[in-house]
Amino acid sequence: MKAYVFPGQGSQFVGMGKELYESSDLAKNLFEKANEILGFRITDIMFNGTDEDLKQTKVTQPAIFLHSVILAKTLGDNFKPNMVAGHSLGEFSALVAANALSFEDGLRLVLARALAMQKACEKEPSTMAAILNLEDEVVEKICSEIDGIVVPANYNCPGQLVISGSVEAVTTACEKLTTAGARRALLLPVGGAFHSPLMEPAREELAAAIHQTKINTPICPIYQNVNASPVSDPDEIKQNLIAQLTAPVRWTQTMQNMLTDGATSVIEVGPGKVLQGLFKKINRELETVSA
Repeated sequence: MKAYVFPGQGSQFVGMGKELYESSDLAKNLFEKANEILGFRITDIMFNGTDEDLKQTKVTQPAIFLHSVILAKTLGDNFKPNMVAGHSLGEFSALVAANALSFEDGLRLVLARALAMQKACEKEPSTMAAILNLEDEVVEKICSEIDGIVVPANYNCPGQLVISGSVEAVTTACEKLTTAGARRALLLPVGGAFHSPLMEPAREELAAAIHQTKINTPICPIYQNVNASPVSDPDEIKQNLIAQLTAPVRWTQTMQNMLTDGATSVIEVGPGKVLQGLFKKINRELETVSA
């Protein structure tokens, strides 16, 4: 069984999508349509911008989404997923690829999400940190005992959990987690506390946009971040998408569930190979490829 997975923020690079644009008329038309919808030429930044340009949230998120979705569209009849999933932002790419969202609606939601998250980041100094080689339960317990906001945000793979919250609480957590035996507690160069309660203003803003958007039954189940379970019901998909901004990304559990449910090959659609590497941490024998 084929599992198609879609990467999230952090996998962007200058030049992304350029080859696609130049080699496929379908891709070129979709990229140009995206430039119109966004109201700026995101292709110029993706193909020829600087790393700094590409790091702006309002650029990064649509850029990764476009690279992933347009790549999936160019696969045509070869795109035959038995299941799909996306890491954080990648969930939107997965929904468009699986025909639950239209290309246009998906892009508008991703832009709305990026702008809402940016706004939430500016309200309070906040950050994220990667905790390596410590059991999830230990990280959860220590975070729960700290004054201030700090929560598990991304369960990336066994032994790699990202925490998120206010700068002060995350810094305190890093010190306590290192003492508790973490191999590393590494502050990440991000704009704010994604997948934490500090994203509540963004969640409310995005909820309004999602409620106004038509979501169809996908061509196969999507394993969503908030519950790591296969979902096909449009109403349930909507609720999970809204909850995603303030809830943790349960990627470890998603990978485990996909494999338990019969995934035999994993195809990563979009920039980078991060998700293939995470799957390999769970099963070294698994066949993983880039689309």
